Amino acid sequence: MTDIPSAPATGAAWDARSKGALSSMPAPSGAGRTATPRRGPADPVKALMHRHRELCERAVDPLEIAAGLEAHGVTDRTAARFRHRDVFSLAEELYARVPRDTETLSATRELTPQPAGWALWALLPGVVCVLAVEGVRLTPGGIRLAAGVVGAVAFAVALTLSLRRGPLRADHRTRPAARLCAAWLMAYAIGGDGLLADAVRGGPDGGWPLDPAAATGLAFAVAPAMWCAHLFSAGARRKLASSRGLAEFAGRSRPLLLATVALFLGCLAACLTVAQLAYGTDVFAASAALGALLWLARLLAAHGFAGAATKMLAAAAGAELLALASVFAGRLPGCAALGRPVEAAVQTWGAGALPAAVCAAAALALLARAAAVLARASAHCDQ
Repeated sequence: MTDIPSAPATGAAWDARSKGALSSMPAPSGAGRTATPRRGPADPVKALMHRHRELCERAVDPLEIAAGLEAHGVTDRTAARFRHRDVFSLAEELYARVPRDTETLSATRELTPQPAGWALWALLPGVVCVLAVEGVRLTPGGIRLAAGVVGAVAFAVALTLSLRRGPLRADHRTRPAARLCAAWLMAYAIGGDGLLADAVRGGPDGGWPLDPAAATGLAFAVAPAMWCAHLFSAGARRKLASSRGLAEFAGRSRPLLLATVALFLGCLAACLTVAQLAYGTDVFAASAALGALLWLARLLAAHGFAGAATKMLAAAAGAELLALASVFAGRLPGCAALGRPVEAAVQTWGAGALPAAVCAAAALALLARAAAVLARASAHCDQ
């Protein structure tokens, strides 16, 4: 047997003969055997960096990378597999490791045109609407219809110009169906209640009354709608910058959303109250519900969630159209039962109860959707 020297008592290094004796010994078996090292990537972030290289190269800060990773399904639990405590920490490493032309990025950011004066443009729909309403009221009967058509077109143009600026711009995210449904809801707010009430009484025999208070109140509410949307977007970006995880950001952004919704509802109520005092009609409940629905739908579309907005707008418009159609269908022989539910509701609660209930239900559904999706970091990556 080979003599194995023992370690010197002085703790000094062994000589060459001692090392040679140890190296000639057979490897121990069982628990003492050295485990074969597992094969795996020494740098787990490298594969992720190559997979999202384009995102990392065009990002101007780590927040954009974090939002993009979340949009691709990367969560804090996923980040732990890359040896990071959360997505934000992982995004910071990706931002630091991916090379980019910082001068070009800075120049691009500086040269990007920023919306100027959108806060003043937000007042344009209200001003145009008042001029259109007064034009219809002051013109004689022969040209009143033409004045109304011109006023409606001018209001549509003013609203489009305003929404293309500022925080509610959707940049081709809105769908034609959503625009059509929103136009129907606005038209119903102006003349739908009068038509429904006349239809329940057996008419209309001619023209039916229109409601200028709903039109002007909602038109002037465009300004606080854009201002509140700006407050929410700016606040969400600040919370995104100071949060250290997706769960933390979600917990901080939802109260901000609810506070912004409450602020907008207060401003909307003020606009509708002034309009009621000016024109002497009571449209508060239905108009308030419609204003909340339209604002939430546009807010979701502006943040990239136009699908839910379109569905709720279509559901509300379809319900109003179905209610009107059922009353007229009830006049057909043998179909009287079709119009009885709507007729009973109108006789009990008034014609404004139907759009108020329909729009309020749709607005609550959109609020629940907004609380879920606008709490994601990816919803604010391009705001």
